[in-house]
Amino acid sequence: MPIEVMIYMKFELKAKDTQSKARAGKITTDHGVIETPIFMPVGTVATVKGVHQRELKEEINPDIILGNTYHLYLRPQTQVLEKAGGLHKFMNWDRNILTDSGGYQVYSLSANRKIKEEGVKFKSHIDGSYHTFTPENVMEIQRTIGADIIMAFDECTPYPCDYNYAKRSMHMTHRWLDRCINHLEKTPLKYGYNQAFFPIVQGSTYKDLRMQSAEYIANSGAVGNAIGGLSVGEPAEEMYAMTDVVCSILPEDKPRYLMGVGTPINILENIALGVDMFDCVMPTRNARNGMLFTAFGSINIKNLKWAEDFSPIDDMGITFVDTEYSKAYLRHLFTVNELLGKQIATIHNLGFYLWLVREARKHILAGDFKTWKDKMVKQMDNRL
Repeated sequence: MPIEVMIYMKFELKAKDTQSKARAGKITTDHGVIETPIFMPVGTVATVKGVHQRELKEEINPDIILGNTYHLYLRPQTQVLEKAGGLHKFMNWDRNILTDSGGYQVYSLSANRKIKEEGVKFKSHIDGSYHTFTPENVMEIQRTIGADIIMAFDECTPYPCDYNYAKRSMHMTHRWLDRCINHLEKTPLKYGYNQAFFPIVQGSTYKDLRMQSAEYIANSGAVGNAIGGLSVGEPAEEMYAMTDVVCSILPEDKPRYLMGVGTPINILENIALGVDMFDCVMPTRNARNGMLFTAFGSINIKNLKWAEDFSPIDDMGITFVDTEYSKAYLRHLFTVNELLGKQIATIHNLGFYLWLVREARKHILAGDFKTWKDKMVKQMDNRL
């Protein structure tokens, strides 16, 4: 079952924590090295909202960002990306990109889509036009977008989810995976570099289904594996329980990507369970709503208490905005609805997320991750 396209990504395990399942690793692709654990900023429509690519590289400095198949397919459309030479060239980003398959977006359109064995018919949220995603055409779309890591087309189940529905959906996701793999074999690369393919574990919050799915996905022989269908409203304890079950089955010598997670605390707890890769809109979306994450807790910058606080946004100074601007100034920008406020908050939050996963890596390599993680979880669980 493994196919030729799956061998071009290399993963090396550099260290394992002795008191948890945390690991530090290194992924190598044609667009460079990704040190894990890693957080991937979400660049839904060929931009990480509100941040220049230069700021992204020089201040936030992620090894990889995320693009979204559903959104890029609708706008600017795949023919535009193909003419540009792929997403990297279109957005002028020379590091790694991962694209999700659109399965989650289709799930979130619940009122405007029909799921069948063949694929999913959905109505565009932009103009109401009808489109169909199948495992086959989603592979072609992701070939054209040209991401370094591409995802299998899956169905993301809601929470809560009926057991029989979760079971049927999981088996269909597995059949769709086989179709993705078969089609990839016939679909040539477009831009002279390789693409790695990750299948996705489903099964809602049912342990037996998660185990079945993890085994099926592990046996597909892909170079990396993803865990989907979590962080969709279930309690954090259930997320951790399912992640733990799945990580104990997925192969150790391949990266594990937990999709759509999460808060800084969620990320640290899931690193401790053996996850290597994360993405989430939370740092950018919450930033635009005035919530800042820090090592000592979260700040609602809109609160009156910051109106005359002229101290730096964050004394840690991870990015330039942290020390160049005061809390009082940032609060003022939000009060007058100035765009710059959202930009400053976004750079701060993304910088903090990348700092957090890099610190986690340092502590895994140093051998004291668990102690540090427990301290950080307690510290970050505060409203400042």
